[in-house]
Amino acid sequence: ILKADTIQDAAGNNIINENANTITIGASGDTINIPSGATFNVNGTVGTGVANTSEFLAYMTSDQTGIGDASWTKVTFNAESYDPDGVFDNSSNYRFTAPSAGKYMLYTNIVAYDASTDIEDFTLALYKNGANAVECAWNKNSGGRLRKANQTISIVLDLASSDYIEVYVNINTVDGGTTNIESQSGIIQNYFGGYKLIGT
Repeated sequence: ILKADTIQDAAGNNIINENANTITIGASGDTINIPSGATFNVNGTVGTGVANTSEFLAYMTSDQTGIGDASWTKVTFNAESYDPDGVFDNSSNYRFTAPSAGKYMLYTNIVAYDASTDIEDFTLALYKNGANAVECAWNKNSGGRLRKANQTISIVLDLASSDYIEVYVNINTVDGGTTNIESQSGIIQNYFGGYKLIGT
Protein backbone atom coordinates (compact mmCIF):
# COMPACT_ATOMS: atom_id res chain seq x y z
CA ILE A 1 0.00 0.00 0.00
CA LEU A 2 1.40 3.36 -1.07
CA LYS A 3 -0.24 6.31 0.70
CA ALA A 4 0.22 9.81 -0.77
CA ASP A 5 -1.81 12.90 -1.55
CA THR A 6 0.48 13.99 -4.39
CA ILE A 7 2.69 12.19 -6.89
CA GLN A 8 5.09 14.34 -8.91
CA ASP A 9 7.43 13.83 -11.85
CA ALA A 10 11.17 14.39 -11.69
CA ALA A 11 10.70 18.11 -12.44
CA GLY A 12 8.34 18.59 -9.50
CA ASN A 13 5.13 18.77 -11.56
CA ASN A 14 2.03 17.11 -10.13
CA ILE A 15 1.04 13.90 -11.89
CA ILE A 16 -1.68 12.85 -9.44
CA ASN A 17 -3.11 14.95 -6.62
CA GLU A 18 -5.98 14.46 -4.19
CA ASN A 19 -7.52 17.38 -2.31
CA ALA A 20 -10.90 17.46 -0.52
CA ASN A 21 -12.00 14.20 -2.20
CA THR A 22 -11.16 15.51 -5.68
CA ILE A 23 -8.51 13.61 -7.64
CA THR A 24 -6.63 15.58 -10.34
CA ILE A 25 -4.62 13.70 -12.95
CA GLY A 26 -2.06 15.75 -14.82
CA ALA A 27 -1.86 19.52 -15.13
CA SER A 28 -2.83 22.20 -17.62
CA GLY A 29 -1.11 21.54 -20.94
CA ASP A 30 -0.58 17.83 -20.27
CA THR A 31 -1.82 15.08 -22.59
CA ILE A 32 -3.30 12.04 -20.85
CA ASN A 33 -3.24 8.93 -23.04
CA ILE A 34 -5.32 5.79 -22.63
CA PRO A 35 -3.42 2.99 -24.44
CA SER A 36 -5.01 0.93 -27.18
CA GLY A 37 -6.80 -2.04 -25.65
CA ALA A 38 -7.42 -0.30 -22.33
CA THR A 39 -10.97 0.50 -21.18
CA PHE A 40 -12.00 3.83 -19.66
CA ASN A 41 -15.11 2.91 -17.68
CA VAL A 42 -17.56 5.67 -16.66
CA ASN A 43 -20.62 3.44 -16.28
CA GLY A 44 -22.99 4.57 -13.56
CA THR A 45 -21.23 7.90 -12.98
CA VAL A 46 -22.18 11.49 -13.56
CA GLY A 47 -19.34 13.65 -14.80
CA THR A 48 -18.53 17.07 -16.21
CA GLY A 49 -16.30 18.19 -19.04
CA VAL A 50 -17.48 15.56 -21.54
CA ALA A 51 -20.36 16.94 -23.59
CA ASN A 52 -21.64 17.65 -27.08
CA THR A 53 -20.42 21.23 -27.09
CA SER A 54 -21.44 24.17 -29.29
CA GLU A 55 -25.02 22.94 -29.33
CA PHE A 56 -27.84 25.07 -30.74
CA LEU A 57 -31.44 24.88 -31.92
CA ALA A 58 -32.85 27.74 -33.99
CA TYR A 59 -36.42 28.01 -35.26
CA MET A 60 -38.97 30.37 -36.84
CA THR A 61 -41.72 32.17 -34.92
CA SER A 62 -43.65 33.37 -37.96
CA ASP A 63 -44.11 32.57 -41.66
CA GLN A 64 -41.34 33.44 -44.09
CA THR A 65 -43.37 34.82 -46.97
CA GLY A 66 -42.73 35.86 -50.57
CA ILE A 67 -40.23 33.13 -51.50
CA GLY A 68 -39.52 33.57 -55.20
CA ASP A 69 -40.33 30.79 -57.63
CA ALA A 70 -37.54 28.33 -58.51
CA SER A 71 -34.84 30.43 -56.83
CA TRP A 72 -32.57 29.69 -53.89
CA THR A 73 -33.71 31.53 -50.75
CA LYS A 74 -32.08 31.52 -47.32
CA VAL A 75 -34.29 30.43 -44.41
CA THR A 76 -34.38 33.08 -41.66
CA PHE A 77 -34.57 31.33 -38.29
CA ASN A 78 -35.27 34.24 -35.94
CA ALA A 79 -35.45 32.52 -32.52
CA GLU A 80 -33.51 29.95 -30.50
CA SER A 81 -34.38 27.28 -27.94
CA TYR A 82 -30.77 27.13 -26.77
CA ASP A 83 -27.35 28.35 -27.92
CA PRO A 84 -25.04 28.60 -24.87
CA ASP A 85 -21.92 29.34 -26.93
CA GLY A 86 -23.56 31.86 -29.30
CA VAL A 87 -22.73 29.86 -32.43
CA PHE A 88 -25.91 30.72 -34.36
CA ASP A 89 -26.79 34.23 -35.60
CA ASN A 90 -30.58 34.61 -35.46
CA SER A 91 -30.71 38.35 -36.18
CA SER A 92 -28.80 39.12 -39.38
CA ASN A 93 -26.91 36.32 -41.20
CA TYR A 94 -29.04 33.41 -39.93
CA ARG A 95 -26.10 31.01 -39.94
CA PHE A 96 -24.23 28.56 -37.73
CA THR A 97 -20.48 29.19 -37.44
CA ALA A 98 -18.22 26.38 -36.21
CA PRO A 99 -16.14 27.69 -33.27
CA SER A 100 -13.50 24.95 -33.73
CA ALA A 101 -12.56 22.21 -36.16
CA GLY A 102 -14.32 18.86 -35.86
CA LYS A 103 -17.30 16.77 -36.87
CA TYR A 104 -20.73 18.33 -36.34
CA MET A 105 -24.14 16.73 -36.32
CA LEU A 106 -26.50 19.10 -38.17
CA TYR A 107 -30.23 18.75 -38.81
CA THR A 108 -33.06 20.85 -40.23
CA ASN A 109 -36.76 20.55 -41.06
CA ILE A 110 -38.73 22.91 -43.32
CA VAL A 111 -42.42 23.04 -44.28
CA ALA A 112 -43.29 24.84 -47.53
CA TYR A 113 -46.84 26.09 -48.12
CA ASP A 114 -48.77 27.42 -51.10
CA ALA A 115 -52.47 28.24 -50.68
CA SER A 116 -53.04 27.72 -54.43
CA THR A 117 -51.93 24.08 -54.29
CA ASP A 118 -49.21 24.82 -56.80
CA ILE A 119 -46.00 23.24 -55.41
CA GLU A 120 -44.35 20.88 -57.93
CA ASP A 121 -40.72 20.80 -56.76
CA PHE A 122 -39.17 21.47 -53.33
CA THR A 123 -35.43 21.27 -52.65
CA LEU A 124 -33.84 21.80 -49.23
CA ALA A 125 -30.09 22.42 -48.91
CA LEU A 126 -27.31 23.16 -46.45
CA TYR A 127 -24.91 25.77 -47.78
CA LYS A 128 -21.30 25.63 -46.52
CA ASN A 129 -19.40 28.92 -46.76
CA GLY A 130 -21.89 30.21 -49.32
CA ALA A 131 -22.02 27.16 -51.61
CA ASN A 132 -24.48 24.28 -51.83
CA ALA A 133 -22.99 21.31 -49.94
CA VAL A 134 -25.90 19.00 -49.03
CA GLU A 135 -29.39 18.78 -50.45
CA CYS A 136 -32.52 16.67 -50.69
CA ALA A 137 -35.37 17.12 -53.17
CA TRP A 138 -39.05 16.37 -53.54
CA ASN A 139 -40.68 16.34 -56.97
CA LYS A 140 -44.31 15.76 -57.97
CA ASN A 141 -44.36 14.81 -61.62
CA SER A 142 -47.16 13.94 -64.09
CA GLY A 143 -48.95 17.21 -63.40
CA GLY A 144 -49.49 16.59 -59.69
CA ARG A 145 -48.85 19.25 -57.06
CA LEU A 146 -49.29 19.92 -53.36
CA ARG A 147 -50.43 22.68 -51.04
CA LYS A 148 -47.90 21.73 -48.36
CA ALA A 149 -44.56 19.87 -48.58
CA ASN A 150 -41.99 18.90 -45.93
CA GLN A 151 -38.23 18.27 -46.21
CA THR A 152 -35.65 17.13 -43.62
CA ILE A 153 -31.85 16.87 -43.64
CA SER A 154 -29.74 15.14 -40.98
CA ILE A 155 -25.99 14.74 -41.56
CA VAL A 156 -22.54 14.81 -39.94
CA LEU A 157 -20.16 17.31 -41.57
CA ASP A 158 -16.43 17.75 -41.01
CA LEU A 159 -15.96 21.50 -40.48
CA ALA A 160 -12.96 23.73 -40.01
CA SER A 161 -12.95 26.56 -37.51
CA SER A 162 -15.09 29.48 -38.78
CA ASP A 163 -16.81 27.40 -41.48
CA TYR A 164 -20.44 28.50 -41.60
CA ILE A 165 -23.64 26.64 -42.52
CA GLU A 166 -26.92 28.15 -43.77
CA VAL A 167 -30.24 26.57 -44.75
CA TYR A 168 -31.65 27.32 -48.22
CA VAL A 169 -34.81 26.29 -50.07
CA ASN A 170 -35.75 26.20 -53.75
CA ILE A 171 -39.49 25.89 -54.40
CA ASN A 172 -41.01 25.60 -57.88
CA THR A 173 -44.72 26.23 -58.51
CA VAL A 174 -47.00 25.68 -61.50
CA ASP A 175 -48.01 29.33 -61.87
CA GLY A 176 -44.60 30.82 -61.04
CA GLY A 177 -45.94 32.59 -57.96
CA THR A 178 -44.36 33.00 -54.53
CA THR A 179 -44.64 30.52 -51.67
CA ASN A 180 -44.24 30.58 -47.90
CA ILE A 181 -42.45 28.65 -45.20
CA GLU A 182 -45.28 27.92 -42.82
CA SER A 183 -44.97 28.50 -39.07
CA GLN A 184 -47.76 27.53 -36.69
CA SER A 185 -48.16 29.31 -33.37
CA GLY A 186 -46.86 27.34 -30.40
CA ILE A 187 -45.22 24.65 -32.56
CA ILE A 188 -41.56 24.37 -33.55
CA GLN A 189 -42.19 23.43 -37.17
CA ASN A 190 -39.18 24.84 -39.03
CA TYR A 191 -35.85 24.40 -37.26
CA PHE A 192 -32.08 24.12 -37.66
CA GLY A 193 -29.90 22.58 -34.98
CA GLY A 194 -26.62 20.87 -34.30
CA TYR A 195 -23.75 20.07 -31.99
CA LYS A 196 -20.10 19.08 -32.14
CA LEU A 197 -19.47 15.36 -31.67
CA ILE A 198 -17.49 14.33 -28.60
CA GLY A 199 -13.83 13.67 -29.29
CA THR A 200 -13.64 15.57 -32.58
